[in-house]
Amino acid sequence: MRLVLEPRAERSTAAAIASPLIAVGLTLLVMSILFGFLGKDPLNALAVYFLQPLTDSYSLQEMVVKATPLVMIGIGLALCYLANVWNIGAEGQFVIGAVAGSYLAVKTQGTDAGTWVLPAMLVLGALGGALYALIPAICRVRFGASEILVSLMLVYVADLVLDYLVRGPWRDPHGYNFPTTADFDPVATVPSIIEGSRLHIGALMALVVVAAAWTVLGRTIKGFEIRVVGAAPKAARFAGFDADRLVLFTFAVSGALAGLAGIIEVAGPVGHLQPGISPGYGFTAIIVAFLGRLNPIGILIAGLFLALTFIGGEQAQISLKVPLDLTKVFQGILLFFVLACDSLILYRVRLIRTRKAADAVA
Repeated sequence: MRLVLEPRAERSTAAAIASPLIAVGLTLLVMSILFGFLGKDPLNALAVYFLQPLTDSYSLQEMVVKATPLVMIGIGLALCYLANVWNIGAEGQFVIGAVAGSYLAVKTQGTDAGTWVLPAMLVLGALGGALYALIPAICRVRFGASEILVSLMLVYVADLVLDYLVRGPWRDPHGYNFPTTADFDPVATVPSIIEGSRLHIGALMALVVVAAAWTVLGRTIKGFEIRVVGAAPKAARFAGFDADRLVLFTFAVSGALAGLAGIIEVAGPVGHLQPGISPGYGFTAIIVAFLGRLNPIGILIAGLFLALTFIGGEQAQISLKVPLDLTKVFQGILLFFVLACDSLILYRVRLIRTRKAADAVA
């Protein structure tokens, strides 16, 4: 007896819906085994990770705060992936967007700048992320370079640029030599939705991005072009769609959303520029995009779920005394199973009896 993957005549809608659910279930099973190896009660550990944060109002607000950049970045990545363009460097675009937007906050620090500062920061953040994302896009279109490698390597360049600025020209002179800028002025910070909480209007902006992406992909010619170029390149060329121009467009939009998420994160929950402004949002958003089936509504749900793992990981570190890096292990296992289970969409699993087994039965 042996298992084989048999190509389906057409994509399975049922498998497309079940695939992420199966991936989550398998991930929870593996995590239960890992908790057992660590000497923890698996059921209690999973409850701390996934149920306990849902019973506390502060944790719920923090979950939305962490889901905001994940959803915004995930939407941009989904546009790329639907067009069969592979942007792996959203983490670097997130950082550059934060740096570009923070430039204005640093330069207007302590002045009587008006309310125009924050909108201008958001524009600069989105523009910085878009221009940084266009580097791998141009390298692919002009020189045939792999956008995967170029975008990934640029993440390290962005981290070094950030590190140089906060340790050098932008460092707070009254910050006791810590690598950080001075706290942003009130006019350069994202307003809170609830007074005294970290929940900010960036969450509402993320919802606007989800609605806009859903409209573009489902109701516009550009959305149709993205899907056709990704699914059937030959048909797209016959229809007159320019694949190279679409590469530039999707990378620019993806980078703009990542950069916007970066400046919102810095001007909102963080309040200043410093190293390590992201716990890996750009990479985690790749999981969000695929877990959400590259669908804006699905990405919103997946973003909240992955944000829950961040909050649950922090609580598990405190109450269960497990490493915080276990959250990254969870996310890595989840990505593995999401990609593995996606094969069920294009293939069906069949059990075939080998000739020797058939002869033995006879």
